[in-house]
Amino acid sequence: MSTYNVNLHEAVYSLSDALDLVGVTHIHHGKRVAYLATECGKQLGWSGPRLDELFQAAILHDSGVSRTTVHARLTQLAWEDEADHCRLGAELLAGSPLLKHLSDTVLHHHTHWTVLKDLDLPLEVKLRANCIYMVDRVDVLALGYQIGGEDILLGKEEIRHKIFERRGDWFCPELVDAFMEISMSEAFWFKLESDDVNAYLATWLSHFPDQAMEFHELRSLVHVFSCIVDAKSPYTKQHSDGVASLARYLGGHFQLPQETCEMLELVGLLHDIGKLRVPDRLLEKPAALDDEEIIVMRRHSFDTYSILKNIRGLERVSLWALQHHERMDGTGYPFRTKEADLSFEARIVAVADVFQALAQDRPYRGALEQDVILTILKQQADSGKLDGRVVAAVERNLRECWHVATQGHA
Repeated sequence: MSTYNVNLHEAVYSLSDALDLVGVTHIHHGKRVAYLATECGKQLGWSGPRLDELFQAAILHDSGVSRTTVHARLTQLAWEDEADHCRLGAELLAGSPLLKHLSDTVLHHHTHWTVLKDLDLPLEVKLRANCIYMVDRVDVLALGYQIGGEDILLGKEEIRHKIFERRGDWFCPELVDAFMEISMSEAFWFKLESDDVNAYLATWLSHFPDQAMEFHELRSLVHVFSCIVDAKSPYTKQHSDGVASLARYLGGHFQLPQETCEMLELVGLLHDIGKLRVPDRLLEKPAALDDEEIIVMRRHSFDTYSILKNIRGLERVSLWALQHHERMDGTGYPFRTKEADLSFEARIVAVADVFQALAQDRPYRGALEQDVILTILKQQADSGKLDGRVVAAVERNLRECWHVATQGHA
């Protein structure tokens, strides 16, 4: 099994970029919460790994949110079933060896201090979760002013008052006191603006080198991304896993190197992460999309590339994911790339994506039978859109491809 040099912190940052896509009207929430939490941690004298874990948990605290309808509720100070996204996020992170240490923090990031303080958890986890809860609410209150076009300083004292009046109830007194101290300055609030937050996070990223990962570790990290997008709609559930398995299977059929086959699997898991920007209603529309809706849908492969391109070690993955809707005759998107500039790996992913999508229920049709799928693939190969060699490989191994695409393994 191959070893990969990947920057974990860049991957975490990129995962935050993906989560930002869900919040169409108020992006960068996770990044602002990370900034706010880290400043509170510094005020309390936290440093080193303790501060880094606070930052990572803060930037990923809403990893259980995939749907735009759920994200809209995050602007409320409290709402019914608010713990659901905490549970989903915790389960997601627990599945990755590289992120599971953040799971309990995410699970309790909406738990009131009066309850949290008595739970059987390490004090450090309780404080980390409650710190994120407190500053998460600070950011939600601040967003109310920013979305309304008002200067954030006009709401400074009201926000501070609302946090302070929940001292000892919702929030740990020690954390509230730290927030009240650092939030007195105007600069603290000015830094919530996008450019300043991004600069703050860039400084954080610069402190951490790449690290060697076994494939199973890297795959578990990537799987967090794919689970978030597949949870967005019942019609996309398990799509990424199916494309990943089929792309890797086809790579092996062409005797591509093991590392390339592993990369193909990662591309399959990641190729649709940009769909987090697409409103839920489009993914679940029980009819054909209109021209305007098609334009919205078609930007998802470019958004995927924008999220992945900054993760060192995954350069090929980001490029092949970008190209999964390109076609050999230049009619694809988003770059209209033609055959000469289209990698063979991207052609494999394109066929795997079409095959799995046709084999899965969609709101406007049921799953298609194997022979119908093959007919469609051959038509697209004959018209110069899909690679004929890859489609021929599917034809020779149709039953196996069906099983891999729908069950996840050969």
